[in-house]
Amino acid sequence: MFEFELIKQDPRSKARIGKFHTPHGSFDTPIFMPVGTQATVKAVTPKNLEEIQAQTILANTYHLYIRPGHKLVKEAGGLHRFMNWKGPILTDSGGFQVFSLADLRNIKEEGVTFRSHLDGSSHFLSPERVMEIQNALGADIIMAFDECTPYPADYDYAKRSAERTSRWLKRCIQANRREDQALFGIIQGSMYADLRKMSAENILANDLPGYAIGGLSVGEPKSVMYEMLDCTVPLMPQNKPRYLMGVGSPDCLLEGALRGVDMFDCVLPTRIARNGTVLTSHGKVVVRNAVYERDFSPLDPECDCYACKNFTRAYIRHLIKANEILASVLTSIHNLRFLIRLMEQVREAIWEERLIEFCNEFYAKYGYE
Repeated sequence: MFEFELIKQDPRSKARIGKFHTPHGSFDTPIFMPVGTQATVKAVTPKNLEEIQAQTILANTYHLYIRPGHKLVKEAGGLHRFMNWKGPILTDSGGFQVFSLADLRNIKEEGVTFRSHLDGSSHFLSPERVMEIQNALGADIIMAFDECTPYPADYDYAKRSAERTSRWLKRCIQANRREDQALFGIIQGSMYADLRKMSAENILANDLPGYAIGGLSVGEPKSVMYEMLDCTVPLMPQNKPRYLMGVGSPDCLLEGALRGVDMFDCVLPTRIARNGTVLTSHGKVVVRNAVYERDFSPLDPECDCYACKNFTRAYIRHLIKANEILASVLTSIHNLRFLIRLMEQVREAIWEERLIEFCNEFYAKYGYE
């Protein structure tokens, strides 16, 4: 039912091309996955996602538990029917919210007590509860409940946190009631190489369909993130997908792929789109700026998305200044297509054994040093 097919290994880096098979179809790796936190990718319809060739998307356990409730989603026929997405879906466990809602929660061995960000009501999430919610939602890939360690974190706290995540994984495995959902474990350990190794050994011992690297892109310098990837990815099996959680800037996608990461997700492309910023082959463009008032060129002449084929920077800037909803629709479609197309180019470059050259060319054009 779940199988990772390793298709090609780049001879000059750790990058590889793969395909992961799920009950709702297969997806190619390396892949960028759009985030649909509340069962929708903001400002983008499922048809739009198909047109930009998104292969799999995310939803969030915490947010769907809070609203509209996992029981309602189950009653609707599961997440695929509820949001009318026919391809694979991945649900996060809510572990990141344990990190991001630090002022609203209390972590103990049993689980996490927290207050809703909507109305302040008290709730409790445990590994067992998280599995119950994700089983009801029915995503193809479900994540174990973990603690996303903040940065910076002292060594003793990071060690206790990683050990708790390992214990929570065992409870998730025992509580999981569905064989048609692939449960991924999450490697933690903060910014300590020996803790990453310890966590990897503990998580990998459970022989799961796939594994994620968590607790990165939480405020640390990118050089530190890459250092943690360098010491973590080689510990992960060749025959299982490797998922770097919460990473979505173009340079991080390339650096992750070079190190052997297969799956990426992030809210970045749609979030900056709603603020009037777009990703282009020559760097970021803040299209709301006055300099683009009479710029009748596409957002990115090299892009093949609907927005770039049909509209100009000047028109989209007008929409932004007029607070028109279409502005967010077009910029979101473009930014998602940009990252999805970037990973298509990465897969092509791996196949042609020119990935390092492609990355260097991209960096030079984009403006990275």
